[in-house]
Amino acid sequence: MSTQHKNLSTTSLQADKAFKKYCIGIVVAEWNTDVTGALLAGAMEYLQSLGVKEKNIIIHHVPGSFELPLGAQFLAAQKSIDAVITLGCVIQGETRHFDFICNACAQGVMDVGLAFNIPVVFGVLTTNTQEQALERAGGKHGNKGVEAAETALKMLSLKAKLF
Repeated sequence: MSTQHKNLSTTSLQADKAFKKYCIGIVVAEWNTDVTGALLAGAMEYLQSLGVKEKNIIIHHVPGSFELPLGAQFLAAQKSIDAVITLGCVIQGETRHFDFICNACAQGVMDVGLAFNIPVVFGVLTTNTQEQALERAGGKHGNKGVEAAETALKMLSLKAKLF
């Protein structure tokens, strides 16, 4: 099914009193700040709307998406952090650099989650154009920062049920 004209950031997750106790780390790439800033705003608004306290949302910036896994690892190593959200944007250029950055970032983010046994969410846009990125950072395709935040809360809920 084509997602060309569909807002993909709709959610049915309801606020839960457990969300108030969670501490969420967010690591944001500084590269493409117009996009990553919008992703961050969406994630922050969503987390707070479901009951996560603003003081329990810890934000740190890294230079680019390649550095997101290490930033996530720094946050995951903090005992107070329950989940980490990574937010970045890599836009296709004329060289294979895009492929190397995207692959390393995705693998690194997954590795951090598995190593620390906490949700570490891949909220990195990998688009062909700046326009596509903006459409997914609060534009016609929603805000992937919201979706990343929702994923973190859903994974924390799953962990709470299982442990």
